Amino acid sequence: MSDTKEYIGQFFEHSTFLNKAIPNREFEQCTFKNCDFSESQFISGKFIDCTFLNCNLSMVKLNHCQLNNIHFKECKLIGINFSACLDFLFEVRFENCVLDYASFARKKMGKTAFLNTSMKNVDLSESDLTKATFTHADLNGALFDRTILKEADLTTAINYSIDPEQNNIKKAKFSLHGVAGLLHKYDITIE
Repeated sequence: MSDTKEYIGQFFEHSTFLNKAIPNREFEQCTFKNCDFSESQFISGKFIDCTFLNCNLSMVKLNHCQLNNIHFKECKLIGINFSACLDFLFEVRFENCVLDYASFARKKMGKTAFLNTSMKNVDLSESDLTKATFTHADLNGALFDRTILKEADLTTAINYSIDPEQNNIKKAKFSLHGVAGLLHKYDITIE
């Protein structure tokens, strides 16, 4: 007999689960609005085709969780280690979010959209961001180390520092204004 609780097509609003352990939950086609899950632990959970609207998920632990086609909009996701999520079918999208201090180290995230999102001090080392879109993303202090950015669009991204010798940026798009972020390691002045 399984201890897993399943929720399909449900709408959760103003739910609060501060600093709680929430094991073995499966959510499919659910919407979470104005919920506070900060510092909670989702353990071995599944989220499939779900949307989070204006939720606080700061410091949430997602150990062994599956995130498949998850849309975060206007959410606070500070300090989340997405690297602890299962790689199987991992697919996320962020719009108008705060992702500061999150980690996506070693995640395969091709075509991921980061729209109008703060990504300060985010760890993107060894992640595969092929064809990802960073539309108006603030990447101040973001760590790019052996990151795959092939065909990624960073034309409107700001404050990034990416070493072209340490990262794969083949056919990635940058604005002329943002080129300084590719030359940062040379400690030169561009006027």
